[in-house]
Amino acid sequence: MLNSTALKAAGIAAAITLTTITAASATQAPTPHATEDAAAVVTLRYDDSRAGGWETAIAAGVASWNSNVDNVKLVEAAPGARAEIQIVATSGWPQATLGPVRPGGQVRVELGSQAVTQGHDKTRIAAHGIGHSLGLPDTKPGPCSQLVSGSSAGISCRNAVPNAVERSRVETFYVSGFVSRVPVDGRVLVDVS
Repeated sequence: MLNSTALKAAGIAAAITLTTITAASATQAPTPHATEDAAAVVTLRYDDSRAGGWETAIAAGVASWNSNVDNVKLVEAAPGARAEIQIVATSGWPQATLGPVRPGGQVRVELGSQAVTQGHDKTRIAAHGIGHSLGLPDTKPGPCSQLVSGSSAGISCRNAVPNAVERSRVETFYVSGFVSRVPVDGRVLVDVS
């Protein structure tokens, strides 16, 4: 049993700890709106450890999506951790599994060097493939302003930014922190014109 001195000491220590935590929380507590916004975001991890030579293009493609949509965020998976989006380099033509991928699910994006050899932009290829994993099918033929028009926009197209319609569709797939129940048929989309 604790005597009254020990109880007082324990109470003072608890009060000091609680005061310290409360003071720290008061200076760092997010606003309720910020907390709601953070809770509504679906975080998807990607693994590009098998995409040697594409690191810069992948980083730019991920940054493009992260800066243009709010309901889903892409983060690089820790080494050895499970990732929803597997990004690999291949010698063939780019292709990707159609999403929208759900947390815990898995899709594959293949960044094919054959398209680069033919003159297509690496960053556009990476952002385009990521767009498929987020649920966007090809819209071919299409203009350069459409990211998922892919190779049909021609080799001079360097646009790696989703347009307003593409952004809106992805936002609806990942609304309020939940992934839409849009039917996903698991098709592999091969990005040729």
